[in-house]
Amino acid sequence: MPEDGEFYGKHGEPRKYDPTFKGPIQNRGCTDIVCCIFFVLAVLGYIAVGILAWSQGDPRKLIYPTDSRGQFCGQVGTPLENKRQLFYFNIMKCASPMVLLEFQCPTTQMCVEKCPEKFMTLIKAMANQNDFDYYKNFCKEGATRSMGSPAILKAGLCPAMLMPSKPFTRRCFPALGLKGGVITVGNNSHFDDGTGNMRDAKDLVDGVKNATVVIEARQVVMKIFEDYTQSWYWILLGLVIAMLTSLLFIVLLRFLAGIMVWIMIALVILVIGYGIFHCYMEYASLKGEPGSNVTLQDLGFQTDFAVYLQIRQTWLAFMIILAIVEVIIILLLIFLRKRILIAIALIKEASRAVGHVMCSLLYPLFTFILLAVVIAYWAVTAVFLSTSNEPIYKVFNETECEHSRTTCEPANYSTSSMKAQCPDSECLFAFYGGETAYHKYLIGLQFYNVFLFFWCANFVTALGQMTLAGAFASYYWAFVKPDDMPAFPVFSSLGRSLRYHTGSLAFGSLILSIIQIIRVLLEYVDHKLKGAENKFAKFLLCCLKCCFWCLEKFIKFLNRNAYIMVAIYGKNFCTSAKDAFFLLMRNMIRVAVLDKVTDFLLFLGKLLIVGLVGVFAFFFFSGRVKAFDDTAPNLHYYWVPILTVVIGSYLIAHGFFSVYAMCVDTLFLCFLEDLERNDGSAERPYLMPESLRKVLNKKNKAEPAQ
Repeated sequence: MPEDGEFYGKHGEPRKYDPTFKGPIQNRGCTDIVCCIFFVLAVLGYIAVGILAWSQGDPRKLIYPTDSRGQFCGQVGTPLENKRQLFYFNIMKCASPMVLLEFQCPTTQMCVEKCPEKFMTLIKAMANQNDFDYYKNFCKEGATRSMGSPAILKAGLCPAMLMPSKPFTRRCFPALGLKGGVITVGNNSHFDDGTGNMRDAKDLVDGVKNATVVIEARQVVMKIFEDYTQSWYWILLGLVIAMLTSLLFIVLLRFLAGIMVWIMIALVILVIGYGIFHCYMEYASLKGEPGSNVTLQDLGFQTDFAVYLQIRQTWLAFMIILAIVEVIIILLLIFLRKRILIAIALIKEASRAVGHVMCSLLYPLFTFILLAVVIAYWAVTAVFLSTSNEPIYKVFNETECEHSRTTCEPANYSTSSMKAQCPDSECLFAFYGGETAYHKYLIGLQFYNVFLFFWCANFVTALGQMTLAGAFASYYWAFVKPDDMPAFPVFSSLGRSLRYHTGSLAFGSLILSIIQIIRVLLEYVDHKLKGAENKFAKFLLCCLKCCFWCLEKFIKFLNRNAYIMVAIYGKNFCTSAKDAFFLLMRNMIRVAVLDKVTDFLLFLGKLLIVGLVGVFAFFFFSGRVKAFDDTAPNLHYYWVPILTVVIGSYLIAHGFFSVYAMCVDTLFLCFLEDLERNDGSAERPYLMPESLRKVLNKKNKAEPAQ
C-alpha cells in the first residue's frame, strides 16, 4: 500500500518528525508576490473599465424603446414621458418581431401615448376634423389637414393607415385573432392599406408570425411572477425551515455523529423509496385515462407544464430515475460499509472541530456577500458596456436607391445629396454601434469583464477555503484543545491569508479562471456550430469540452488541498500544490475511498434536508393535503414555489455543509501528515482523536514512568 511507503521515492519523501511544529506556522513571509502585484493591477484595471463603461453606457437603451430619431419612449423628465409605446408606420415592412426588438425595422417609428384602437386611412381621416385630430396622434409634427393626403404621404409625416393594435414589450403590434378558422385584425378579415387596395389580414402574419412563442413565453413569465407574489412569504418560511433544519442537523452531528449518519442513510433511502412509490401510484392511477398514453415526444413543448403530469410516461421516467439513484446508493453502501466507519470517526472529529470554531458556520455568509458584490459589479458593468454604443442612422427607402442602408445624419439629411438622389428615402435610427477606438475594442472590454469576474469570484472562494483550513488546522495540531488554539481562529486565519498569501490565492484562482474562460469559449464555438454538418469538428469540440471539464474538476481539487498546505506551512502556491499532491499520492487508497466516502455522506445529508423540505413544500403547495387547502395560496404553477424552495434549500444546506466539507478535507490532510510525522511513541504521539486511532488500530504508547 502507498501508506506503507512503496511510492515514497516516486511521490516525495514523507514528513519528518518536528518537535517544534504545533500547527499553522506563525512566522511566515509573503508568497507569490509577482502574482499578487499582477492581481492588484488587474483589479485596478477592472475598476477603470467599470468607470469607463459607466461614463459611456446608457441602460435606458435596454429599458425604453427608441424611435426613428433615437429618442427614448416614456423616459421620465422628457417631452416623451407620457408617450410610452412605439408605433410603426407600416408594420408589414418588418420581417419578424425579432427585427422589431432589435430596432432595425425599415419604417418610420415614433412614440405614442397609446396604440391605435380602430381602422382608419389617411384619406378617410382628411374628410372629418375629429378623425384627423385622432389620426394626428400617430403623425410627425407639421402635418396639417390643409396639406392634402399626397403631400403628407410624400413627406412621410403620417402613416397611410391605422389598424387596431395592442402593446407588446411597449411596441404596437396588430391585434390579430382567429375567427372561424380565418385570421382577423380588429375582428375584420380584410383592411384598407391606405392606397385604396383591400388586403387580407393574413398578410400581416409575416410581420408578426414569430411572435406567438414570444407571447406565450411572456404569458408564462407573467404567471410565474404572479405565483411569486402570491407565495413569496411561504417560500421564505420554507427557506427558514431549511436553515433551521441544517443548523439542527449540524448540532446533532456534534453529539450524535455515528447515529446521525446511519439515520441519515436510512432516511435518504426511505425518502427516495417513497418517491418511487408515489410515482408508481400516479403511473397506475392514469391507466385508462383519456390521453394519458401520449408520449412526451408527441406532446412536444407545452407552456402549461401541468399537462406533462397527466401523462403516464412522465411518471414512468421519474420512477426509473429514482430507482436508478436508489440502487446506486444501496450498492455504494454495501461495498463501502467498512470505510464508512472510518468516515464516521472523521465526521465526529469534524463535528468537534466545528464545535470549537462555531463562528466558522457564519463564514459562508461573508463569502456570499463578497460573491454578491462581485456578481453585481460584473452584471452592472456588462449592462453599461453593452449600452455604450452610439445611435446609428441609415437610409431606408421604398424604391431602388444606391444609398440604401448607407449611414446618414438625420439633422441635415433633408438638404443632403442622398435625399436629392432618392427623394422618397428617409434617414432613420437603425441600431446602436460606433466606429471610434473605444467601440472597436468594446468586445475586448466585455471579455476582460467576464475574465475578471471569474478571477475575482474564484479568489473569494479560495479565500474562504484557506481561511477555514487555517482555523481547523490550528484545532487539529493543538496538543491540548482548546487551550493551545488561537482565541479567534477564523479571524487569525483570515488575517494571515490576506496579509501573506494574497498572491497564492490569486495564482490558484488565475489558473482556474483561465480553464473556465476556455470552457466558455468552447461553449460559444459549439453554439455557433449548431447547424454545421462537419461531424469531425463536432467530435473534436465534444472531446475538448470533456477534457477541459475534467481538467477544471482536477484543478479545483488540487487548489483546495494546496490552500490547506499554504494555510499550515505558509509556502508558495506551487510548492504547496506539489506537497499536497505527493501527500495524497502516497495515500492514494485512503484518498480514493475514505475522503470520497465522507464527501458522499455529507452529500446525503444535503440530499436529506432538501428531500424533507421538498416533500413538505410539495404537499403544501400542491393541495394534496386537505388541511392546507385554506392556507395554501392559489397558484398557476404549484411547481414554481416548490422548485424555488428546493433550490434554495440546497444552497442553504450547501453553505452549512461546505464548512463541514472544508473541515473534513483539512483534518484529512492533517491526519495523513500525523501518520507520517508520528509513530505513537511517548516522544512522537499521534494527535488524532482516540476514535480514529481505534478504527485504524493505532495507539499511543504509555508515557514512561518518571
